[in-house]
Amino acid sequence: MPVASRSFDNILYEKRASIAYITLNRPDVLNALNSKTWEELALAFKDAKDDLAVRGIILTGAGDRAFIAGADIGELAEVGAVEAERSSRFGQEVLDFIENIGKPVIAAVNGFALGGGCETAMACTMRIASENAKFGQPEVKLGLLPGGGGTQRLPRLVGKGRALQLILSGETIDAQEAYRIGLINDIAPAADLLTRAERLLTEIAANAPIAVKFAIAAINSGLETSQRQGLLLEASYFGICAGTEDKKEGTSAFLEKRTPNFGGR
Repeated sequence: MPVASRSFDNILYEKRASIAYITLNRPDVLNALNSKTWEELALAFKDAKDDLAVRGIILTGAGDRAFIAGADIGELAEVGAVEAERSSRFGQEVLDFIENIGKPVIAAVNGFALGGGCETAMACTMRIASENAKFGQPEVKLGLLPGGGGTQRLPRLVGKGRALQLILSGETIDAQEAYRIGLINDIAPAADLLTRAERLLTEIAANAPIAVKFAIAAINSGLETSQRQGLLLEASYFGICAGTEDKKEGTSAFLEKRTPNFGGR
């Protein structure tokens, strides 16, 4: 049973042991993203960040057809230029928060991850997909371009050429192709998807949480600057970690040939 839960309209949110589970819960529209869903995602991820007992987060979709099939087209069809830019910025801010939350976030992609769904998955720390998962940025087919970070995160993950091909063609690719080009980290049978994600988070949770947090920050920030500046940032974070109680515990445990007990301090 969940240790803690909170009621939302469009998502399910619960915590079990050290993992927070956030599930898009609009299966009748393939978990499409509307403004309320974005707001609820922001609240749930903020809670997961602030809860010291949470060491990792799994994001997935309800049902067996879709992770997130994209934006709510009915809502999108009614917005004008100013409102569209505003909603794009809000979605970008939510995904930036997820990307830089300081805890590992695994997207358990259990079906369609299109448009905003693919963008949401890319903002997560890692992506594990079921064998029936599908990925794509089909916004050009609607007279749009990706507005939730797709033009920025996709080339960083798969390279400029492949990103341009996917975005300009609007094509959909399967899990095997997504794995081949580096868009996802692993493929799992649908029945084993959450178990695989939980296993990975449990492995990460055995490590020092401060070190995990700064390793994520070093990689994310380093990708936005030169290698020289990234190395300076890495050294700075290395120094911060060296001053923690977790570093003392980790090195002592290694020398004493025992399992470390990290406290996140």
